[in-house]
Amino acid sequence: MVKNITIYYRSGNFDVINNRSYFAMPVLALLFSFNGVTMTSMGKLIETIPNFSEGRNQAKIKRILNCFENIEGVILLDHHKDPDHNRLVVTAAGRAGPLKKAVLDAVDVAVKSIDLRKHKGEHPRMGAVDVIPFVPVGGTSMEEAVALSGDVAKEIWHRFHVPVFLYEESAAHPERKNLPDIRRGEFEGLSGKLRDPKWKPDYGDAVPHPTAGVVAVGARMPLVAFNVNLDTDNMTIATAIAKAVRYQNGGLRYCRAIAIDLRQRGIVQVSMNMTNYLKTPLYRALEMVRMEAMRYGVNVIGSEIVGLVPMDALSSSAAYYMGLENFSTNQILEVKLNE
Repeated sequence: MVKNITIYYRSGNFDVINNRSYFAMPVLALLFSFNGVTMTSMGKLIETIPNFSEGRNQAKIKRILNCFENIEGVILLDHHKDPDHNRLVVTAAGRAGPLKKAVLDAVDVAVKSIDLRKHKGEHPRMGAVDVIPFVPVGGTSMEEAVALSGDVAKEIWHRFHVPVFLYEESAAHPERKNLPDIRRGEFEGLSGKLRDPKWKPDYGDAVPHPTAGVVAVGARMPLVAFNVNLDTDNMTIATAIAKAVRYQNGGLRYCRAIAIDLRQRGIVQVSMNMTNYLKTPLYRALEMVRMEAMRYGVNVIGSEIVGLVPMDALSSSAAYYMGLENFSTNQILEVKLNE
């Protein structure tokens, strides 16, 4: 992990994306101080959060992380590994060129070392590298993030023969914008799924890689990976709560949720992706999980955020629980000091 990094958060707005009106979302605009050198001097930045299907083997995890640690123009910001999920989530940022190289180097490591035929974990997955999102930050446009995602997708197929689906803002087909739709059936169901012409990959043959499956690559706005832990080991209860909370089943508009069995801890988890933390704030998701859990005599015992999170996502929850009136992030001392 890179040392001596100072990270500040500022709010920025994307008002028009892909020639259409988009919600004005405060995004993660990152100012990095790395051994005295600020990454703002490096020009436009893009963030990436690739997910790898390995959360247990430390040697493999280290080789993946090395791809982001030892390349000029890229900083490894965070990584989160979970043995129950059997998944590694990496957060890195940099200029488009060096970031592309780092991502492809990591894909090379994953494809060569992760065999999904032997992989077991609680988190759904369809590839050794399951998903590679690119998020525009630091003056980068969504169009530039989409272009980078297309370049990376094309290279993954040509170099590693892993079929690629484009998703979110990069999607060429509306049914492919939503990652869970692409992933449905997981690795084990890919051979049958890809025979359907509707699910022919955007890059590559309609046959999954025998050990690495397929990968989704795309550009998107920031999301928050937010998990809530329950004091029960009953997956039926967790599944019912996840179903109640997620938008697909009538829950919160910008919430995706699944149930996860944390066997090593003897508890279950409602694992959520908050795709617009302004319109569906974290506290609302937490309180809905808590309310639904009460129906079953179950309590919330903790929560976690995977990866980095915009300051606004946390400050809104702080304001809610403290009952603050007319509060804004401009009242936070560290924000004012770094303006």
